[in-house]
Amino acid sequence: MNFVAVIRKMSNIVLLSISLTLISVVLTACDIAVDREPTTGSRETSNQVNVGDDNLGFTESVFQGEPLDAPSDVAKELKIIWETWAILTKDHVDRAELDPKIMSETAIRGMLMALGDPHTNYVPPEAFAIDSNDIFQGEFEGIGAHVSMNRNGVLIIVAPIQGSPAEKAGIRPGDQILAVDGTSLEGYTVLQAVSLIRGPKGSTVKLLIKHLGALDPIEIEIVRGTIPLVSVLVRSLPEDPVAHLRITNFHDNTASELTSALDKAIANGADGLILDVRDNPGGTLQSVIDITSRFLNKNMLIAYQVDASQKRTDWNVKEDGEYSNIPMVVLSNSFSASASEVLIGALQDNNRAKIIGDVSFGKGSVNMLRPLSNGGGIFVTTSRWFTPSGKMIQGVGIKPDIEITSTDPTDADILQLEAALKEIQKLIQEKAAIDTPIRI
Repeated sequence: MNFVAVIRKMSNIVLLSISLTLISVVLTACDIAVDREPTTGSRETSNQVNVGDDNLGFTESVFQGEPLDAPSDVAKELKIIWETWAILTKDHVDRAELDPKIMSETAIRGMLMALGDPHTNYVPPEAFAIDSNDIFQGEFEGIGAHVSMNRNGVLIIVAPIQGSPAEKAGIRPGDQILAVDGTSLEGYTVLQAVSLIRGPKGSTVKLLIKHLGALDPIEIEIVRGTIPLVSVLVRSLPEDPVAHLRITNFHDNTASELTSALDKAIANGADGLILDVRDNPGGTLQSVIDITSRFLNKNMLIAYQVDASQKRTDWNVKEDGEYSNIPMVVLSNSFSASASEVLIGALQDNNRAKIIGDVSFGKGSVNMLRPLSNGGGIFVTTSRWFTPSGKMIQGVGIKPDIEITSTDPTDADILQLEAALKEIQKLIQEKAAIDTPIRI
């Protein structure tokens, strides 16, 4: 492939970070030229300056020639990118060692970093093979935990999966994963980190973990396993008057799992529901829409999303839900994210249920994986979610109606559950009073 062809091929790759670095160096050199007097013996040319032993080293010429003329088919916004690449491959002293793959991928990450969006990131070809949706298909092999990237670029545990190797090893919500098998995760995207952590069952991985509130990190060794994904857990006894159902995530079968569990509880005499989405990291859109619809009436607004063109899309209940009249409360916490927050917002704004617990995570964006020609892709935020009343979820979260928090997870669980039981019993009594005929 000739040089021009290589350059044209690279015109579609944004080398922003490289171009910015070059520009900053040139500008610094210009400042030196203005502020310093020429030294004795320096060559007296109109466009040359010696900078002596300054940090820049020796600059033969601040300006040399005219800007390179990019091909006409290169977009105007990308001309400086093309020019930078052409200069580096022609003039840089280490041009023979330049790796186009590394340079282009670094530049892409630099541009995405400038967005300030932790949910938009580059997926290299080696990580693209990871199916980001497979955790919603029934089972997978790994340590068994949901992860996310916080605003500081640190990988955190949203929630370990119940009964998983991660949970058994002591992994807790809010834990920071700093390194995998001795490799620091600084600068890694979520999917890059996941590609290191996941692996075949029976294999071992060492994680450098900093527990929430701890001063120093510790190393935890975990044997990977096959992780079954049961998305609905029954935390109440069959004879309990209140059903306590915990949704761990929203996957393709969650709606049917919930219906089966709730119908069984009602058949056993339950007349109230505690719906628990604490530590639930989210899941598929259709799943949360189906589940939320079961508790609302026809035409009620579940949520709406606004895309890049500011187009609004509403998600409404199509038919009256079969559980629209059952007394219920919802438990949430700071690790209830994404689809969980859609459900929380819908039930709260429609005055269907009180939310008890902590402010939710604040992940209210729709993300899609777009492929690139190099075999990688861009995991890009395409729209943001809003609750029926217009509250933005992203970066804010949803405030509960009854806020109960604790730094101790066990204490938080007990206190929140006690508050939920108190509230649901009051709702059951109120409904019984309404349903009881009055003699006149």
